Amino acid sequence: MNKKVQLPLQTLNLTVGFMIWVILSSLMPFIKEDIAIPPEQLAWVTAIPVILGSLLRIPLGYYANIFGARKIFLASFVVLLFPIYYISLADSFVDLMIGGLFLGVGGAIFSVGVTSLPKYYPKERHGLVNGIYGAGNLGTAVSTFAAPVIASKIGWSATVQLYLILVGLFFAANFFLGDKKEEKVKTPLVEQIKGVYKNEKMWMLSLFYFITFGSFVAFTIYLPNFLVTNFGLEKVDAGMRTAGFIVVATLMRPLGGWLADRFHSLILLMFVFAGVTGASILLSFAPSIQWYTVGCLTIAFCAGAGNGIIFKLVPTYFHKQAGIVNGIVSAMGGLGGFFPPLMLTLLFNLTGHYAIGFMALSEVALVSFVLVIWLYFQERLDLSKQIISHTAEGLIVTDKSGTIIMVNPAFTQLTGYEADEAIGKNPSFLKSGIQTKEFYEKMWGAIAEKGSWQGEVWNRRKDGRNYLEWLTISAIKNEAGEVKQYVGMISDMTEQKLNWSKEG
Repeated sequence: MNKKVQLPLQTLNLTVGFMIWVILSSLMPFIKEDIAIPPEQLAWVTAIPVILGSLLRIPLGYYANIFGARKIFLASFVVLLFPIYYISLADSFVDLMIGGLFLGVGGAIFSVGVTSLPKYYPKERHGLVNGIYGAGNLGTAVSTFAAPVIASKIGWSATVQLYLILVGLFFAANFFLGDKKEEKVKTPLVEQIKGVYKNEKMWMLSLFYFITFGSFVAFTIYLPNFLVTNFGLEKVDAGMRTAGFIVVATLMRPLGGWLADRFHSLILLMFVFAGVTGASILLSFAPSIQWYTVGCLTIAFCAGAGNGIIFKLVPTYFHKQAGIVNGIVSAMGGLGGFFPPLMLTLLFNLTGHYAIGFMALSEVALVSFVLVIWLYFQERLDLSKQIISHTAEGLIVTDKSGTIIMVNPAFTQLTGYEADEAIGKNPSFLKSGIQTKEFYEKMWGAIAEKGSWQGEVWNRRKDGRNYLEWLTISAIKNEAGEVKQYVGMISDMTEQKLNWSKEG
């Protein structure tokens, strides 16, 4: 029973953490009425929680494997009491910056659940499970929608203090319901980092999540104030529209994970980044509120689905180092939410509009689209290489002139020749001298006429011993019907032939 409750419990933990993470951006239209914040520093106040919320994800993901999710969630909720109370009493820009920095713990707990929860479920359900957990992003929508409504009644300071009660309740829930017997993984941190830091797939996934989750966070903290200042919306209306963006992105996350369990994740990511690219180009033209809504909701659909898809891929590629990789990838996603608001503000101050910023997002998304395509075909190529390397039959590939361009390990085991000794030579260097010239002429005649040949051939190993092989040669042709390569499959028949001779 305790294990079954972990998914809903940890999802609600994330919901509360994300509610706290976006307190400042949700209430900023109210806070700036009481605290003088220069316009050029406004983006810093809303973006500062993202720093710690991103960087702490790496150690929290690691320590979730060491100590278990229960202890990490408990410690995180205790730490969050300080910044919540401190911000409720804030009366200066510096107070908001200090309190906002430590609010980042609320966003950092994301890496705890994505490390812990896959331990309770089979691999084919990891996409859906992480997607459901990631739906805890809904916490940002709860705060963005509810906090302004409550603040309009009781003031922003009292609204912030209500979060103290929520944190206390969830501390108690984790104390009693958290899994004390969770499986621990105690691989040293340095050893885990060494095992993954050179892996190009991890950095690609980090870039992809930088775009998808970064877009989600950036729009979440950027939209409330932007909609008020740029379109003249009421504060509550802006909060509701932002909440709509968050709800769409959040609901798409488990759907993205579910789809990734059933279809090829990389093909799905191609659609994700194509959508983000197109929507960003639309937003760069500074459209009306209607078209701006279309662009934002498209990004919500694509970014939300992308978040779920990416965290299906992490445990697939990095089973043993899931904790540290979850931390690194999710940290990059968090940082993806830190820089865009600052960049948009800077570009607006320099140019008077946001077009360049959104166009930059479209370019990075387009680069990611190209990288996903490359990764997809690279995976297919890697699969082909693994099949060739692990097949029991010897394999030899030549160009159309008969020069060897590739052999597999089974060829080396059969003939004794290493790959570098065979590549660049003609297969005739293996001849035993038993077959006549006419034999080979008939063999190549059959290949030219039918495209393939198979039969018994005596060849010679590196150590000088002859062996009998069953050889199948096939001509590989292009679309024009021209021969590009020849492929030979070799099976050793020497012992089988001797056994037949003894039986005869």
